[in-house]
Amino acid sequence: MSSILITNAKIVNEGKITEADVLIKNQHIEKINLHISADTAYKIIDAKGNYLLPGLIDDQVHFREPGLTHKAQIFTESRAAVAGGVTSFMEMPNTVPNTLTQELLEDKYNIGQRDSLANYSFFMGASNDNLEEVLKTDARKVCGVKVFMGSSTGNMLVDNQKTLEGIFSKVPMLIATHCEDEATIRKNIAKYKDQFGEDVPIEYHPIIRSEEACYISSSMAVGLAKKYNSKLHVLHISTAKELGLFENKTPLNQKRITAEACIHHLWFNDTDYAKKGSFIKWNPAVKAKSDQEAILKAVLDGTIDVIATDHAPHTKEEKQGSYFKAPSGGPLVQHSLVTLLEMYHQGKISLEQIVQKACHNPAILFDVEKRGFVKEGFYADLVLADLNKPWKVSTDNILSKCGWSPFEGTTFKSSITHTWVSGHLAYSNGKFEESTMGMRLSFDR
Repeated sequence: MSSILITNAKIVNEGKITEADVLIKNQHIEKINLHISADTAYKIIDAKGNYLLPGLIDDQVHFREPGLTHKAQIFTESRAAVAGGVTSFMEMPNTVPNTLTQELLEDKYNIGQRDSLANYSFFMGASNDNLEEVLKTDARKVCGVKVFMGSSTGNMLVDNQKTLEGIFSKVPMLIATHCEDEATIRKNIAKYKDQFGEDVPIEYHPIIRSEEACYISSSMAVGLAKKYNSKLHVLHISTAKELGLFENKTPLNQKRITAEACIHHLWFNDTDYAKKGSFIKWNPAVKAKSDQEAILKAVLDGTIDVIATDHAPHTKEEKQGSYFKAPSGGPLVQHSLVTLLEMYHQGKISLEQIVQKACHNPAILFDVEKRGFVKEGFYADLVLADLNKPWKVSTDNILSKCGWSPFEGTTFKSSITHTWVSGHLAYSNGKFEESTMGMRLSFDR
């Protein structure tokens, strides 16, 4: 791997923006200095006027492999991630088959090693009856254990109280939860199915998957975590009411209970259903503008610790079905950073806060080894962004296998020009270099 010298970069890192050169050598950041003398062996990239960020660490994606590869594959979605400035991802276990054994978990790591352009980790899945298998998970090699406390695929809904007590009392590593109360949702489905039959208007999605459903489940998870001093991370917060379950006074590295916000809950609200329909159907649902605004405020004040995507592709045909047939989820990983940069242009969030929530904090929260920062000795997971290079999202430039995006037709002011993954220049001005794959994440636990 040749050494790369990035010159004149505006580096966004640890709450500051400083101009400097960065030397990449042997997968790592070798040196950061105001001026680094160029060697003839260096490949030089002049970053003048552009911003150099740590690569984003997306702690919640669904890349669909194995079993659902008509929607997405680790190869296709990792390319979309890298083009969007996401250099590391943590992928969920509700694939087919569900990732409920150590053998099935390792199968996914083998696919990642072979096919992922980005760095990768995969969650171990919990069910009502696999606690012994969950407890075999190696905390240094696996990002965490995922618990679906709400609807999911196959055998992954964990609704047995005894099982939940066992998971929260015995699992020593991070427990990530999807929190929606199944009984509340079923009651709401029955009510609106009686009223509308199969053709429930999409605008009722946040009423069916309601604030109450979210709060009941999130508060249960937080209660269990407090009871057993578990390390709990509640994914994709979608309501203002849930925010009262979390606090913002404790430093992140000392918190036992943390929360995540997703791009779609920051960008969309329930007024967007009229135009976007099922293409913004997610679980938990996109809710009111007041929820959207409260979530952003919580990101900024430290109540919410991490920004991620919950990237979850389905085919366009699937998404165009009636309410009960159209699956929840959509592709987001290619556009997460440019969306956040658009929010920066709108004055809603600073560049330093974007890096804190999407790069530094996932690394701190998950104890990721030597990633998430622009630091000497760390892996060179880096993104170069031009904040004055507009482009429009269209079917021609969407990289997820499903071929559509909820951002189709949106013009973003910023572009990702270069992405380095563990020192490898994997993406440069629209072109991929796929001779080197990403690395398996390791965790300092």
